[in-house]
Amino acid sequence: MQQLKKITTILIIISSLSLQTQAQFWNLVWADEFSGNSINTNNWTMELGTGSNGWGNNELQFYTARTQNAQIINGQLAIIAKAENYAGRNYTSARMITQNKQSFTYGKIEARIKIPKGQGVWPAFWMLGSNFSTVGWPNCGEIDIMEHVNTNEKIHGTIHWDAGGYATYGGDTTINNVSQFHTYAVEWDANKIRWFVDGVKYHAADITNNINSTDEFHNPFFLILNMAIGGNWPGSPSANFTADTLFVDYVRVYEDSQFPSASSDIENLFAVDVYPNPVMQNQQVNLEIKETGNYQITLFDQLGRVNFTTEKEITNSNASQEQISTSSLANGLYFLQIQNEKGTQTKKIMIGN
Repeated sequence: MQQLKKITTILIIISSLSLQTQAQFWNLVWADEFSGNSINTNNWTMELGTGSNGWGNNELQFYTARTQNAQIINGQLAIIAKAENYAGRNYTSARMITQNKQSFTYGKIEARIKIPKGQGVWPAFWMLGSNFSTVGWPNCGEIDIMEHVNTNEKIHGTIHWDAGGYATYGGDTTINNVSQFHTYAVEWDANKIRWFVDGVKYHAADITNNINSTDEFHNPFFLILNMAIGGNWPGSPSANFTADTLFVDYVRVYEDSQFPSASSDIENLFAVDVYPNPVMQNQQVNLEIKETGNYQITLFDQLGRVNFTTEKEITNSNASQEQISTSSLANGLYFLQIQNEKGTQTKKIMIGN
């Protein structure tokens, strides 16, 4: 999605061996199910403005933070692009980022999305390197998980980076009923980035040992959801365009046990103890938070289902305890997510007989 500047083409050769799927065990470490009444500002920031901010492609929209352009509808995020006069532009839309709130290095990043089809409409689910603000683009690296333009049935997955100049490598796939809900994902580790639609792999890139100067892709990245109107790639919208909506059912990030994500390395944002761990069925997990603040506490199973959630305000520096009963939980691995304005920590909990 970033504006192209100095152009260099790098070909990454993917051998038949590297395209083979390997068995992996994904643990959920972060998710936004869009189940609240409004967009969770602990996860997302609404970017404002136009391409003059330095991240445009001669697009025609003005990004706003208004509910007219982004809101929760029946448990789904809706990003709404409109034809309207606003701040000197003829179109409005929304662009949401997790920068400085949620970032990840490696893992499976997926979203279930329903995209609109229309001339000049450009929805995207993608990532930028967390150092974007300091090193700029393309030096920060970019991973486009899903992009779609205009009225065709084709989905695009691409990486962009700096290799002594701008470099890019991408692939695409054609799917049936592109305007219905589909799950778009990348599986990203120290060796490969692989692209999937509905669990079917269609593209892969080799980043092993920083091949072709791909060192950017071994650093933390943040997430972006947006829908652009017009721009260098899709061209202008049709004259009868009035509005289109991008629906997002959920965004989830999983960790491969071989390649821990950045989120699991952040253990000192705030002081937390969880015990006993492992814990027996029909007992309680004790959670102690030792810093003041407002916290969201959520327990997930390995399928991403929420088993427990609560909000807790801690007003003094003494340890505050929350007890979570395991009586209704099956044996297995669970993920306790503790979140406040500093960020998110995830603790693994094993429940067994």
